[in-house]
Amino acid sequence: MPPVLTDGEIILLLAEPKPLPSDYRARVQTKLKRGHRERELDINGASGGRYRLILRQSAINPLDFSAILAAFPNQSNTLFRLCRYNGKSHEHTNMLETQVFYDFHIHRATERYQRSGFREDSFAEPSNRYQDFNGALRCLIQDCAFELPANDQAELF
Repeated sequence: MPPVLTDGEIILLLAEPKPLPSDYRARVQTKLKRGHRERELDINGASGGRYRLILRQSAINPLDFSAILAAFPNQSNTLFRLCRYNGKSHEHTNMLETQVFYDFHIHRATERYQRSGFREDSFAEPSNRYQDFNGALRCLIQDCAFELPANDQAELF
C-alpha cells in the first residue's frame, strides 16, 4: 500500500505553481479512443513537483467526463489523484458520510479517506461552478495554481 499523504501535503501539492507550456491548448485537445475522448499532459511544477493532467469525455454522453490533476509524490512513478472534476452522469456516494447525490461534482484527495482504505480522491462535493467539460477544465486550472504562458491572453477553453 502506498504511503498516506497528509492533508497538509495535499494542500502543498495543489498550491505549487504549475506553469503550462506555450502549446498547452494543442496538447490538451482530446482524441477519440474506444468510445471516449482522452488526453494526458505531464507538467513540471515550479518547485520541482511532477504532475499529470488527465482529461476524459464520453463520445456518446457529453455529461460523462472527468478532468483530473494527479501528482507523482516524492518523485515516485505512482499517480496520486489530487482532484477530479466530474460531470453529471452518475450518482456519487461519500461512503464515510453516507451522503449520496447526483450532480456535477469535485473529488478531492483527503487523508481521512486514505486512512479508511478508500481511494485518495473518493470524497466529493456537488458543484454548480461548471456544466460542461470545458467549464470543468477551466475550474481545475483556476483552482490548482496553473499558470498560463505569458503570451496567452485568450479565454480559457
